[in-house]
Amino acid sequence: MLHQLLQANHAQVLERWESKIAKRPAPRPTPNAVKDGIPLFLGQLIETLRLESLPGVRTSSKRHVPSELATSAAKHGHELLRDGYAVDQVVYDYGDLCQAITELAMENGTQVSTVEFRTLNRCLDDAIADAVTEFGWQRDQLIADISSRAMSERLGFLAHELRNSLNTAIMSFAVIKTGQVAVGGSTSAVLDRSLMGLKDLIDRALADVRLTVGVPAPIDCFDVCQFVAEVQVAADLEARAMGCEFTVHEVAAGITVQADKPMLYSAVSNLLQNAFKFSHAHGHVALRAFAAGDRVLFEVEDECGGLPEGKAQAMFESFKQHHADRSGLGLGLSIARRAVLASGGTLAVRDLPGVGCVFTIDLPRVKAS
Repeated sequence: MLHQLLQANHAQVLERWESKIAKRPAPRPTPNAVKDGIPLFLGQLIETLRLESLPGVRTSSKRHVPSELATSAAKHGHELLRDGYAVDQVVYDYGDLCQAITELAMENGTQVSTVEFRTLNRCLDDAIADAVTEFGWQRDQLIADISSRAMSERLGFLAHELRNSLNTAIMSFAVIKTGQVAVGGSTSAVLDRSLMGLKDLIDRALADVRLTVGVPAPIDCFDVCQFVAEVQVAADLEARAMGCEFTVHEVAAGITVQADKPMLYSAVSNLLQNAFKFSHAHGHVALRAFAAGDRVLFEVEDECGGLPEGKAQAMFESFKQHHADRSGLGLGLSIARRAVLASGGTLAVRDLPGVGCVFTIDLPRVKAS
């Protein structure tokens, strides 16, 4: 009987299994699987084989399989996810155990009946299925929890920033209504900045939503010179409000680019807003657009003092801020990069140590017909 052989050689089966997994390049079993999971499963397998060898037991039924077998397999799947392993680990673990059992039976000359072999394979199949099912459920739950937390965090940040800008605007307007300050004075400037901040927050939130839900990008061909002129109108106002010097370099005529125009506008605007925000007082910000072979480059150069060492790529992550000025959501660069990617381009940053940095949008150029 197979269950008698396994009972008498319980330790040897586990030694054979551990010998096999030691030779496996990847993936390796979890520590819990080696210590408890597979040994527990082997004990439950032996008991199942014993029960189904009894006279009168219907081997086609699963009523005699201990519920602990399914429970331990499900626990195995849960531990795989918790310890960062892939689900194919389950197949390897139980597959190696099956080989160890088969080899032991052959070496000992034990005849495995059709019923016993069917029971062995059914138990292995059930264990794998239960572990995979639990792994998948736990993973889906984890993804849902992470998504929910991320959404709550984003909404919380957005509501906080909107409230701050709105409160500042309300207070500024209340002071102006008293007639005690000049309409064109510093209080009005605060009101202007608050209203512009509200507009920027809403624009960025809408762009973020569109990018997140994957709304198909309307790719258009348009003139770069005219596009830059449109960007300059709003950027001039913001530069004055932030106390920055702003220069737009002349764009050569006849340069055409293919992109999602609203998203590109959002990307360039976000880069300029960051440049105005992080440049030192009365600093200089420049916008350039030019053709380079079959590419069109948009460059935004600021005077932020340079980038923190090793932070170039991290700057594009959502809700990451790497400057003493912690106002805002930390979404601008993340949205800018995603907007550029949606148009088939790239966004990179180049450090100017001690001076500032240059953000470059690279898009395909449309050849003149």
